[in-house]
Amino acid sequence: MLELLYNENNLPKIDTLKAKNYDDADAAGAPGIKRIGILTSGGDAPGMNATIRAVVRAGINSGLEVYGVTRGYHGLWKGEISPIGMRDVSETLQRGGTFLMTARSKTFQTDEGVLKGAKMMEVYGLDALVVSGGDGSFKGARALARLGVPVIGIPGTIDNDIGCTEYTIGYDTAMNTAMEAIDKLRDTASSHERCSVIEVMGRRAGYIALNVGIATGAEVILIPEVDFDFNRDVIRVILDGRNKGKKHYIVIVAEGAGNATEIAYKIEEQTGIESRPTILGHLQRGGSPTLRDRTTASLMGVRAIDCLLAGRYNRIIIEKNGKITDIDIEEGLAASKTIPSIEIENAKRLS
Repeated sequence: MLELLYNENNLPKIDTLKAKNYDDADAAGAPGIKRIGILTSGGDAPGMNATIRAVVRAGINSGLEVYGVTRGYHGLWKGEISPIGMRDVSETLQRGGTFLMTARSKTFQTDEGVLKGAKMMEVYGLDALVVSGGDGSFKGARALARLGVPVIGIPGTIDNDIGCTEYTIGYDTAMNTAMEAIDKLRDTASSHERCSVIEVMGRRAGYIALNVGIATGAEVILIPEVDFDFNRDVIRVILDGRNKGKKHYIVIVAEGAGNATEIAYKIEEQTGIESRPTILGHLQRGGSPTLRDRTTASLMGVRAIDCLLAGRYNRIIIEKNGKITDIDIEEGLAASKTIPSIEIENAKRLS
């Protein structure tokens, strides 16, 4: 994996790449940056199109040429690169997914693959690359940066699991999509006096599950950040509710905390309450982005161009204290975050 590559004693040499001193940019801007590329990588997230649109429009309006790279890093090393203009990004702001498409590239997870990507940028005369994606995508960008390629990362992932930023593009839309689906499931659960066990995305992070659980009034919320005793925290809670006259139940489980099908089976086996699992899956990735995701993506895209114009390279655009700013990519990838304990405690008080 990329995080294991490129230690200080194992940096590939690229004799053919242009040698540039990117620390010499003056206050007037960065004369070396004239043509940039943009790609989306990893899992798609609502708002990625807004990111692309912002980078293209802000870039062109600042005098830059912008090229779109299709299929992420896979398309980069294969040379799937073409000019992208104002008309190409028209009517994309409201669309989910990414019109540049995305893919996971096994080749780019090797030294040779990253080298191919860097050389392909030279073939097309690209002076810098903007990458929208998650933690893995930023590790790929860092590998390019360590070869001398200026990069800017923009966080696009529904999981909100990037340590250096308070917010990632797509997170709000995914939560709203899950909330609407769970509201509908509650209707049918109440009609049949069932327990509905709903699995939401988030990988090893419970941000979606916690907030959606609060927003839908779930009886039980299971997240990977908190250890739980199944009998005490699931079975007992449901039985106590039944003994007080409750007729239906909602259990939200983050994908990193358990399997909805197994949990539903155990609940029905131990309580006799009819239980049905629902795995929302990639439904959460789709749909038109919310206002927050559109505006955050747009402002982060503008910030990326501002960084390039100022000669501030190898940065990740982040939200900190509610404001859009940027951080060094090495520092950003070293950062970590977790759900504040007060938010977990508040969710318990509301359940």
